[in-house]
Amino acid sequence: MSFDSAGYALTAEGAGALWFLDTRMTVLAGGEQTRGGFTFLQWEAPEGFGPPRHIHHHEEEAFYLLEGEMTVRCGDREWAVGPAGFVLLPRGIPHAFVVTRGPARGLQITAPSGFERYIAELGRPAERPGLPDATPPDVAALTEAGTRHGYEMVGPPLNAGAAPRSGA
Repeated sequence: MSFDSAGYALTAEGAGALWFLDTRMTVLAGGEQTRGGFTFLQWEAPEGFGPPRHIHHHEEEAFYLLEGEMTVRCGDREWAVGPAGFVLLPRGIPHAFVVTRGPARGLQITAPSGFERYIAELGRPAERPGLPDATPPDVAALTEAGTRHGYEMVGPPLNAGAAPRSGA
């Protein structure tokens, strides 16, 4: 569905989920629905999951955690986040996170939109409820697609056993 000046509603049955890396991502609104303003999605990730350290060159990224716990590193700062915790990751700063107690479930906004195209390119439709089987990330594919979408891989994922260095 594209932008509708009268508004937009999506039921749970209408939302298609993607398996992206070891996560389940459901795009609730993307660029077509928001006139390019933002991407809004719900995600779920298993304990131990974390993407490679990376930079968003064009988007701000924000997480609101509903369930689970994660450690988030942004530049030189690091936080432990639990349910009802919020994190803002400004564009241009290397960041990563790892789920330390999970599965974790949350909401994510990236602004402006575009992240939905990246996960659609690398993900696949969820074949069943829940999370996909764990597989090692294809860093070469992440890097190649990231170049087209404004994401740069700059380091390995965080270690799930590492304690945060500083509080929020």
